[in-house]
Amino acid sequence: MPTINLKTEINAPKQVVFDLARSIDFHQLTTHKTKEKAIAGRTVGLIKLGETVTWRAKHFGIYQTLTSKITEMELYSHFTDEMEQGIFKSIKHQHLFETKNGKTIMIDVFNYTSPLRVLGK
Repeated sequence: MPTINLKTEINAPKQVVFDLARSIDFHQLTTHKTKEKAIAGRTVGLIKLGETVTWRAKHFGIYQTLTSKITEMELYSHFTDEMEQGIFKSIKHQHLFETKNGKTIMIDVFNYTSPLRVLGK
């Protein structure tokens, strides 16, 4: 299972960064190039533990849908979303938040399994 690790240092309080990371509205603003739109489940506001969101987006010239569910959450510390339905075999995305030297460190750990075995790699 491939893993993508991304660490981002942000000059903002951890609570603000945490809420922006789970904001459906903010996500749609930042993904305007792929025209991502929340079409089912939580479609506005801040997603919470146990809630789902279904996204529709254009990737590789094809519209795709993906439903994910928030499976873990500890406010201002971390949350995890996992794919329930979509083109991938599996996706698990952990969002971790730390404070260091007055800044927020946001760590994304993205595990996925491609749908097409060797071709998917």
